[in-house]
Amino acid sequence: MSQVHLIDHPLVQHKLTLMRRKEASTNSFRRMLGELSTLMAYEITRDMPLQDIEIETPMETMTGKVIDGKKLVLVSILRAGNGFLDGMLNVVPGARIGHIGLYRDPETLQPVEYYFKMPSEMAERDIIVVDPMLATGNSAAAAVARLKQMNPKSIKFMCLLAAPEGIATMQKAHPDVPIYTAAIDRELDSHGYILPGLGDAGDRIFGTK
Repeated sequence: MSQVHLIDHPLVQHKLTLMRRKEASTNSFRRMLGELSTLMAYEITRDMPLQDIEIETPMETMTGKVIDGKKLVLVSILRAGNGFLDGMLNVVPGARIGHIGLYRDPETLQPVEYYFKMPSEMAERDIIVVDPMLATGNSAAAAVARLKQMNPKSIKFMCLLAAPEGIATMQKAHPDVPIYTAAIDRELDSHGYILPGLGDAGDRIFGTK
């Protein structure tokens, strides 16, 4: 099964609680998401491989370790996933960015791809897929399946909130993909929204509610 990593750092939990409040403005929601995604990026990149390089300090030559950020791709599931990008780029500014757009077919309720744009040489890269909400899990599972066709070195999935149903969908479809989340909420309602949740993340990020 996919490993589920709950990022329970006090600062993450504090900001998430403030974001959940229905009176939080678009500006404050967007700002806190940026701050929270930076904090979460530290956790999800904890095991990134390092390489040795030789540098000159003001005192002498030494060998230090660096992350090759150019090998990392942050893949946003449109549109809400874009809210994660700026905060994560604070940590890994050399990362490339990919986008995948999916909508739910009203008859089959299955995700349909309408946009897909990735950097080149994906087989050499590690991928972090970002989407604020892991609700039913259908879009996330479809996005990961599409990305696996490019044979990347690794894939991780990061979200703000996960529902048990979404985790189960991802674990069944992609048991090899670890999930990183700031909270596992109670359940989905009849419309597929997470409870207690925080509403529609895309609407709250972009002010379209």
